[in-house]
Amino acid sequence: MRILVVEDNEDLADAVIQRLRKLGYGIDWASDGHLAQDLLATEKYQLIILDLMLPGPDGQTILKQLRRRGDQTPVLVITARSRVDTKVDALDLGADDYVVKPFDLREVEARCRALLRRQHGMASSEQIFGNLTFDAASKKVSIDKRPVDLSAREFRLLELFLSHLNRVMSKDTLIDQLCSLDQAVAPNAIELYVSRLRRKLEGASVTIRTLHGQGYMAELTHAP
Repeated sequence: MRILVVEDNEDLADAVIQRLRKLGYGIDWASDGHLAQDLLATEKYQLIILDLMLPGPDGQTILKQLRRRGDQTPVLVITARSRVDTKVDALDLGADDYVVKPFDLREVEARCRALLRRQHGMASSEQIFGNLTFDAASKKVSIDKRPVDLSAREFRLLELFLSHLNRVMSKDTLIDQLCSLDQAVAPNAIELYVSRLRRKLEGASVTIRTLHGQGYMAELTHAP
């Protein structure tokens, strides 16, 4: 899941980015409104974390532009203004949620999970796919109630496949959604991630098929 963090405070941005990267998200950072506009014009994100007070175009301007062109990417607004009017204005402009500074990083993480779940039509953090249980909040996966040990990147890859069951996902799409712009990605990285994930999902009701020349597709089948 690729996320854009728009925040001019470098220390705060770094804290948020490091927290989310440890969870396996691909994160890009914009330190001002102009860079945010450039990235949003060329890149695709699953979530935007947007500060309201920015150098250049402010967060409200960016949010307004985003919604005017029909972009429905979930937006989590972060603001130092605790006034109700500020929160109401942000929501009316099209923000999906907000958090007030100073905040606990665990709250930001939880709100990100909720917005990403909502985007994929998931009502709760725990989802059951045959004999496979996936819990985004606890970051746990089990097959027939047996815990499966996944790395952060493998966990996010599985999350992508589960949210796109029966849909072909190309290697480029997977790289775009898993990795940040500043991350060097080896040509065979996705093949390695998928291979490792397949091994760990042996015996699961979810299988990942390779479609040569197209990419991969996860399917729900009967467990062996």
